[in-house]
Amino acid sequence: MENTFQPLPSMPMPKHTDLIHLDQRPLRPINLSSPALEVMTDLRVVDPVSIDQDEPLRVAHNLMVSRGIRLLFVQDDESRLVGIITASDILGERPVQRMQEHGKRHHDVLVRDVMSTRTELEMLSYADVSHATVGHMVATLKKMGRQHALVAELDVSSGHYQLCGLFSTSHMARRLGMPLNFIRVPQALSEIQHALLHEG
Repeated sequence: MENTFQPLPSMPMPKHTDLIHLDQRPLRPINLSSPALEVMTDLRVVDPVSIDQDEPLRVAHNLMVSRGIRLLFVQDDESRLVGIITASDILGERPVQRMQEHGKRHHDVLVRDVMSTRTELEMLSYADVSHATVGHMVATLKKMGRQHALVAELDVSSGHYQLCGLFSTSHMARRLGMPLNFIRVPQALSEIQHALLHEG
């Protein structure tokens, strides 16, 4: 064992040595022919951000803003995945519809009222994604009519699927340097507030 592996050489740390942050890390240029995995958020190395289904919408909105993301995984009180909620859900028509249906005020609308439940969700196979290109993912999200796509892989030991990846049109658009406007996403909470004020 000792003869098989040789220690690596070390060196003194130079005076000008800085921590690198994710937002400063240089990213390789990509195009539509690049591997799809280049633009997938790998949930095996990036901790997914979750929220309880009984939290008010404003809490979900504030969490998205503070983390700079547009999707949250929704859990029940036993930490089981029950759905997802996106910026489109919060800033779109769903809150207004729920207010009209249930006679609620906006601050009373909960995550569970507007989220997409497990039964409404589709997912992609990691095996398929691993052989796909960015162009395939653009076409897939366009067909799905969604801003996000979930990726799952079968865990052979448990027999259960595990969510292991996430694609976002906004992330892909930034990396590609081109717009991917399949669905109009309201940019600010003020847009839904404006809509609420004009509901009479």
